[in-house]
Amino acid sequence: MQIFQVSVLIALLATPLMAADEPQNPLTQSESWTELRGDIVGDVELGDGSAVFSVDAPYRANDAATVPIVIRQIDPNAQISELKIVIDENPAPLAAEFRFGPAMSPLEMEVRVRVNQYSNVRVIADTATGPLMNGRFVKASGGCSAPASKNPELALASMGQMRLRQFTEVPPKMSTARHDAQIMIRHPNYSGLQRDQITQLFISAHFIDTIEVYQGDDMLWTMQGGISISENPVFRFQYTDNGAPSLTIRARDTEGNVFEQELSKTADS
Repeated sequence: MQIFQVSVLIALLATPLMAADEPQNPLTQSESWTELRGDIVGDVELGDGSAVFSVDAPYRANDAATVPIVIRQIDPNAQISELKIVIDENPAPLAAEFRFGPAMSPLEMEVRVRVNQYSNVRVIADTATGPLMNGRFVKASGGCSAPASKNPELALASMGQMRLRQFTEVPPKMSTARHDAQIMIRHPNYSGLQRDQITQLFISAHFIDTIEVYQGDDMLWTMQGGISISENPVFRFQYTDNGAPSLTIRARDTEGNVFEQELSKTADS
């Protein structure tokens, strides 16, 4: 009896420790990625990025149309200049491509995406030592065809409105010189797979494809995006303040509309 109890105790102690070290939803084998890989990264070899940056995403998403993906740099000495977000099973797998200015280092960023069916969500980062990949497997379905805004007229009327939210509490692991901010942009970001709730006809794709964020003359980050970015895009990120009083956000959509706004850093605007 004592031997059995000791064996059970050892098993119980070992299992949580192993589980704590292993991601709960690691990337899985994917035939789709095998087919996509050449178009996304070519023949270049991708290193394991888990020691340089982490990717957090829910194992089972609450809302497939708004799935939070958090990229957090672990190695402060690494230089992440660009990254791609790839959702293997989405109709347009390359969700977004980002470029970062020096003030974004060390990188910490949250992006909200659509996930159309159970899929790997990959983050491929360009670093000084070569491209690295990390990611998570997410259980979600229907995100790209989920019904659009309940009030299309209001969505179009408010299109391009922006808001900057500054969070006063900075995580202790970051320097006090860093700011934690969130940018929200009103836009329906129609994927082309959604139906008008009255006519049941497909709504033409119409989404933000370019975003640029500057503090003064210094670029913080830019994005080239597609239909996998959620409706009313939201981006939360940390950056080092250069003393400029505001952030300038420029966005363009696939209809040629250009939205630009200068938002004060000192208060939510």
